[in-house]
Amino acid sequence: MRIEILATGDEILTGKTVNTNYSYIARRLEEVGLTTHWGTVVGDDRMSLLEAFKLASERTDAVIVNGGLGPTIDDLSQDVAAEAAGTQLVLNEKWFARIQDFYTRRGRVMPPNNKKQAMLPDGAEFIDNPIGTACGFAITIGGTRFFFTPGVPKEMRRMIDEQIIPRLLEMSGRKVVTRLKRFHSFGIGESRADQMLSGIEDLAPNGGVKLGFQAHYPQLETKLAAQGATETELDAMLAPVETAIRERLGNHIIAEDDASLESVVINTLLENHFTLATAEMFTGGGVAARFVPKDGAADPFLRGIVSRELAQLCGAVGLGADAAASGCSAEIASATAASLRKLSQSTHALSVLIDLDDGADRIEFGGSINIAIADHDGVVTRHARMLGGRDWIRLGATDLAIDCLRRHLLGLPVDERIDFEKH
Repeated sequence: MRIEILATGDEILTGKTVNTNYSYIARRLEEVGLTTHWGTVVGDDRMSLLEAFKLASERTDAVIVNGGLGPTIDDLSQDVAAEAAGTQLVLNEKWFARIQDFYTRRGRVMPPNNKKQAMLPDGAEFIDNPIGTACGFAITIGGTRFFFTPGVPKEMRRMIDEQIIPRLLEMSGRKVVTRLKRFHSFGIGESRADQMLSGIEDLAPNGGVKLGFQAHYPQLETKLAAQGATETELDAMLAPVETAIRERLGNHIIAEDDASLESVVINTLLENHFTLATAEMFTGGGVAARFVPKDGAADPFLRGIVSRELAQLCGAVGLGADAAASGCSAEIASATAASLRKLSQSTHALSVLIDLDDGADRIEFGGSINIAIADHDGVVTRHARMLGGRDWIRLGATDLAIDCLRRHLLGLPVDERIDFEKH
């Protein structure tokens, strides 16, 4: 089946916005055995969109259109789709009521232009958007099925996974059930993970599992895309592969599927009735920011102290003025964590101290990282040294600190080496 992904928007056409939506859609199609034959970007121009829809309808079986479903004047997807299909826009009363309720529940008045998002081409198939105000729809143009999705990434992704892909698989005549299993790891580079998992696909019968990676420093996502006739078949197919991945990647696996490194830490703190305080320098509050709970969720985070200067950080946790004289050492990190735990009355305190090399204005330099975790049993520390630019060290140190806390809470070794350290 020939599929085209058609992205709309001046911001994408001009390069002001990186088109990450395209990569997600194309990747997900590939993972379920569907192939993208064309990728097109069109600006917010009526005639250009009409021409693009016409061309796509002549060469494909299905088109996924992303973007242009918003309430503003430059959102043209519904209107142009109706024109291309030779029909008119009509109000979808149910979706219009959903939009109104969306605003009412938030105590806001719906702007009049949001009604535009409930205007769909007459005869179009409604596709639900459970988390936004732009619904999707499908319509046939020139014998080709067009699927329209919102440009907001989280809305698009849910629609693609839950509704578009099943429709495309049905169109292709493939009677299969698909599943995507994800492992999130920290401290392992893509090339080493590929080596560690060599031959892993052979553990699944009939070649029904495909292994893939997506690196987003400092984490790595390992993906298993599986296809089978039934959910039971998928369970049996994935079980030995999942077990092997957990064994081979070991403690470097920080979370699975929709969980994250920080959600694992937060849940572990809550399950044990623990609380947390943090002190950090150079990371700009990046550690504390990761512990912001979801709306309505319990919050184990009591206090966060952020400073660019070690002396200020030491003073904020109640250490003497002379404490910073010895620099960002393991001893000072330990004292900072212990003092912060007492000051905040938390069960756990995490301190992250970073000492950059001289000449830190260079593109490439190094940084020494000292991490300490204090609890009722004492203090554990972790020292690491990383090379790279400022952002590289900042991101690596932030995840290293949170991962050390995860390991400590789960009774795992805190000092296990990672690929990003200078050995």
